[in-house]
Amino acid sequence: MTKPDAVPTTVPAFPPAFTWGVATSAYQIEGGAADDGRGPSIWDTFTHTPGKITDASTGDVACDHYHRYAEDVDIIASLNVDAYRFSIAWPRVQPDGSGAWNEAGFDFYARLLDKLAEKDIAAHVTLYHWDLPQALEDKGGWLNRDTARHFAAYAAEVARRFGNRVATIATHNEPWCTANLGYGIGQFAPGIADPAAAVSASHQLLLSHGLAMQAMRAQNVSAKLGIVLNQWTASPATDSAADLKAAEVEWARSVEWFMDPIFKGSYPQLALDNIDCSLLSIHENDFNDIRQPIDFLGVNYYFRAYVSTETPPRTPPCALGTTDMGWEIYPQGLSELLLKLHGQYQLPPVYITENGMAVADRLEDGAVHDQPRIDYLKMHLAALRQAMAAGVDVQGYFYWSLLDNFEWNSGYLRRFGLVHVDYETQQRTLKDSAHWYRNFIKEQ
Repeated sequence: MTKPDAVPTTVPAFPPAFTWGVATSAYQIEGGAADDGRGPSIWDTFTHTPGKITDASTGDVACDHYHRYAEDVDIIASLNVDAYRFSIAWPRVQPDGSGAWNEAGFDFYARLLDKLAEKDIAAHVTLYHWDLPQALEDKGGWLNRDTARHFAAYAAEVARRFGNRVATIATHNEPWCTANLGYGIGQFAPGIADPAAAVSASHQLLLSHGLAMQAMRAQNVSAKLGIVLNQWTASPATDSAADLKAAEVEWARSVEWFMDPIFKGSYPQLALDNIDCSLLSIHENDFNDIRQPIDFLGVNYYFRAYVSTETPPRTPPCALGTTDMGWEIYPQGLSELLLKLHGQYQLPPVYITENGMAVADRLEDGAVHDQPRIDYLKMHLAALRQAMAAGVDVQGYFYWSLLDNFEWNSGYLRRFGLVHVDYETQQRTLKDSAHWYRNFIKEQ
């Protein structure tokens, strides 16, 4: 395993055709929560429930991107990137998650696509970044198989309208988070804390992915179709048999649980043996539906799992420090992850769809000096280049995030952006890291 002091900080050149981008998600930046017919999502309900968000904030306004999208696209263009990854808010285009479409909602995304095309920036769309229409949650949400069918209909409609105007469409962003944080421990919307429910929800999410892939393929779109998974390696804290086994279980439960159904048509037995499957209901053709060919795999990487069975558990060494989220900075984990995936699966082309760092940024004299984020970028891009040199077909990198934004249950207390946002005035200010990223891309 690479030692932290061996992590390179000089980044080798990337291929000329490599895609450079930035990423956002709808609920975290759009605002306009009640504008133009948008329906409520589970995150609207969750954030308006006292005690759920650390700073008691909501995404009602967020970065006001719904009204400021043109300015934001101009900022994106100034960064020299050639791609922008964003999500469509399902309740903005279909307020109840079924039934009538909201043309005003679709018009917003059409205007956004027009502006991106004007700047020659490719659009990479995510259909689901956690903002389920509340009307569907009221009927069971991701614990109800009907939600998967509604999602497929929504995917087909987006593909019909925009499938020849965008570069890629991802069905889901991080279904692990939706299932485990939303239904397993209640940290995220809809706030259900039931490990067995998390397992059930993960299956409906995977089923919805497969059904949506088929529905979009039927539209004969030019967009590449895939899914985005958050992934990490699992490092045993010691060489004890217990820690080694626990690390294997963690890999099976977090990575293989979502990869195996898509690539192999089954769940990993090690995971099945170590989770509560009492609510898991697999119908006869489910794996046939889930195991659809995908054109790309999106990988979101932030940290590794450091697995300890001791009481209290050992903590990771954090030789390179931690982010403002408290996450260990472990750039070599990105190359380790990609190489392990490459060895275990027949991967399609890969995009790093999220990678980034929360820093306690401060705006001083009109500037944000965020050297830790620049160092983070250098180390992770160097680790990415190592994996590519070893044979992993990675075709793009999207920094998370373009803007400081609503960071889920942390509210506005954590800043991931290349661009600082003053939430009172909505003033945007490029941080030092934005200037570094722009210059780095220009030199490629």
